[in-house]
Amino acid sequence: MAKAELMDFDKALELFEPVLGFEVHIELNTKTKMFSDAPNFFGGEPNTNITPVDLGLPGSLPVVNEQAIKYSISLGLALGCSIRPSSRFARKNYFYPDLAKNYQISQFDEPIAFDGNVEVELANGRVFQVSIERAHMEEDAGKLTHVGGSTGRIQGAEYSLVDYNRAGVPLVEIVTNIIYGAEKDAPELAKAYVSTIRDIVRSLGISDAKMERGNLRCDANISLTPRGSGLLGTRTETKNVNSLRSVERAIRYEIQRQAAILAKGGTITQETRHWHEDTGVTSAGRPKSDADDYRYFPEPDLLPVEPSLALIEELRAALPEAPTIRRRRLKADWGFTDLEFQDVVNSGLLVEIEETCAAGASPAQARKWWTGEIARLANAAEVDATSLVSASQVAELIALIESGALTDRLARQVLEGVISGEGSPAEVVALRGLAVVSDDGALIAAIDEALASQPDVLEKIRDGRVQAAGAVIGAVMKAMKGTADAARVRELVLERATAE
Repeated sequence: MAKAELMDFDKALELFEPVLGFEVHIELNTKTKMFSDAPNFFGGEPNTNITPVDLGLPGSLPVVNEQAIKYSISLGLALGCSIRPSSRFARKNYFYPDLAKNYQISQFDEPIAFDGNVEVELANGRVFQVSIERAHMEEDAGKLTHVGGSTGRIQGAEYSLVDYNRAGVPLVEIVTNIIYGAEKDAPELAKAYVSTIRDIVRSLGISDAKMERGNLRCDANISLTPRGSGLLGTRTETKNVNSLRSVERAIRYEIQRQAAILAKGGTITQETRHWHEDTGVTSAGRPKSDADDYRYFPEPDLLPVEPSLALIEELRAALPEAPTIRRRRLKADWGFTDLEFQDVVNSGLLVEIEETCAAGASPAQARKWWTGEIARLANAAEVDATSLVSASQVAELIALIESGALTDRLARQVLEGVISGEGSPAEVVALRGLAVVSDDGALIAAIDEALASQPDVLEKIRDGRVQAAGAVIGAVMKAMKGTADAARVRELVLERATAE
C-alpha cells in the first residue's frame, strides 16, 4: 500500500473547512435476534447461534423482536428524537457474503426515530449540538474471517470463512445530519460524539457497547470545503472504526490526506475506507453507493411498527440523565478538579468508574486504578480496558487495599492475576499468598535476621543516621516477597535497632 502524502494539520485547516457526519451502529443486547428466536450473545462457537431465518432458507419468515422495538424507541427518545407513529422495514439489496439471503432488513424512508439532537461537551469546555437525522432499526451481518495474506483483509487472502452467529443481531443505526463548524476540534468532536453515544446506550442498558467486540461501531464521514467557497466537497466514509482513539485519529488523518490531494488540484473519490490501527492510516475500500443503488422496497413479510402513545410515554419517563448533565453531577459529587475529571472523560472510563463507586469504592481510588494501572495494561495489550476487568472486581481490589490486606504493589500483582483468569481478587490473594503480613512476630523475626546480617547498618542507625534503615527494610521486603507493610517494617526496624 503506497504511503499517502499528508498536509500539516494546521495548514489544512487554514485552507479547508472540515465537514463531518457520523453513522454509529449499536448492537442491542436482547436475548434473541431481531427477526428470529436464535440466541443473541457474543463468543459462541461459529455458526451455532442460527436458525433457518438467519440463514435465509426458503420458507422461513421473520418475526420482529418486541424488546428490540422498545430499546430502539428508548434510544430515539434519549437522542431527543420524535418517534414515528408508524414506521416500516425495507429490504436493502446488494450482495452480502455474510447475509445468506443477500439483502438486509433495514429501515429506509420511514425510520422509527427522527429529528433529534445530542449535546456533546469537549475537553476545552466547548459544547457542541450535533443534529440527528434519524435512528433506524436493522439487522447486523455475519462475520467474515479472511485466511492467508498479511493484512487480514480479503485482498491477498487464500480463502474466507463465514460465521453467521452475528447475522440478524438487532442493530440501531444513528445517522447525524451534516456537521459544520467543528474546525480544529473536528477530531476531538468525533471522539467525544461517539463517547457520548456510548454513554447514552450504556446508561439505558440496551447494549454492552464494547467497541472492541463490535457492539458499537462508527462510520466516520468527512469532506473538505475550500475556505469561502460555500461548496460541499466529496466525502469519504471510514468504516467500522472500533475505538474512541481510532475515531479521533481517523478523522485527523483523512483531513490531512484529503487536504494534500486537493491542494495539488486533485480530486477525492467518494468511497469507503478502512482504518488500520497498526499504521494509523486509512486505505481505499469500495466506491460508495448512494441510496438508489440499494433498490430499497418495503419488506413484504413484516407489518408496520406502530407503538402506542402510552408505551412511548412510559419509555420516556424511564430515561436516565443526559450525558452532559450526568457528567456535571458526577464531577460535583466526586469532588474532582477540572483536570481530574477531564482525565476521566478522556479515558472513556466514566461508566466503569461510576459503577466501581456504586460498588463501594471511593471516587479517588476508582479513578486512580482505572485511569492508571488498568489503562496501562490495556494500552500494552492494545485492548479496551473494560475487557480486562469488571467494576465489581476493581471495587473488591480497592476494598482489600483500604482494609490493609494489600499494598498497592501487591494489588498490582492481584490485578494481573484477575486479568489472567485466576479468579476474584480475594481468590487471587489466597492462591498466590499475597496478603500483607500484619503479624509483628513474623516481621520482627525477618527484621532481626536482616539486622544481624548487616551490622554496619545497625551501627549507622544507632548513630542517628536513620536513612540507613532503608537497606534493612529492603531486605525484609525481599524476604517477605513484598507482603510486608513497609511503613510498619520501618517502625519495627527503628525500634529493634535502638532497643539493643
